[in-house]
Amino acid sequence: MQNSCLVCEEKDNILIIKLNRPDKLNALNVSILKELNSVLDNYAENKNIKVILITGSGEKAFAAGADIDEISKLTIIDAKSFSEYGQGVFHKIENFSKPVIALINGYAFGGGFELALACHIRLCSENAKMGLPELNLGLIPGYGGTQRLPRKINSGRALYYILSGEQMDSAEAYRMGIVSNVYSSMNLFENGLELAKRIAEKSVDAVAFSLKAVISSENTTMSEGLSIESSLFSLCIGTENFIEGTSAFNEKRKPVFNKSNKE
Repeated sequence: MQNSCLVCEEKDNILIIKLNRPDKLNALNVSILKELNSVLDNYAENKNIKVILITGSGEKAFAAGADIDEISKLTIIDAKSFSEYGQGVFHKIENFSKPVIALINGYAFGGGFELALACHIRLCSENAKMGLPELNLGLIPGYGGTQRLPRKINSGRALYYILSGEQMDSAEAYRMGIVSNVYSSMNLFENGLELAKRIAEKSVDAVAFSLKAVISSENTTMSEGLSIESSLFSLCIGTENFIEGTSAFNEKRKPVFNKSNKE
């Protein structure tokens, strides 16, 4: 499937989404956000797709921020709607029932970095550069950067990057735990796809429940989070995938999950 701003490809049980504005370093505009929102809605209940990869077209950028031409024309009222719409799309990614993995292949600034922060897992290339430079434009991050970055590191470090506009390289992003692994530019996609395949082989029930439990931990007390975990753990027991997993363990074979979902 190909749109003007996104290129989507289904590969086995994985949906690959490429931000497709290489001439603009894949800068996020309203059109790309609307298409991304539509794709997410279309695949939310698609049982064949178990993992989503998001990356950028070309070799230079994942997404080098929001589209400055669009932002410069906003009124105060328009700006609030502009921010809220992007926040809504990224909230949908963060709470998606399927794992969403960002492959950061180059620049991820502003809205592009905020998109990556909303994904469940982030991998990057050695030449990746990330940051929130909005203050250089007299703005603040508007797609969730002021909320997600402090939760990924801490408020002091988040403010350092937000207020200074300083970029972080792949090594610093890895050291702080923002990205889970760093690969060469040539091997980023291959390794991201391999990770997606490994996850796609797991129980879709356990994967979805794991996502829900971990995401809930950011907004709950420890006791509330443990209660959610116990409830989701118990729900796993009633699934066909649990029966398959325990049977495979006892029979000393590799489990074949999601039999009822195969099309």
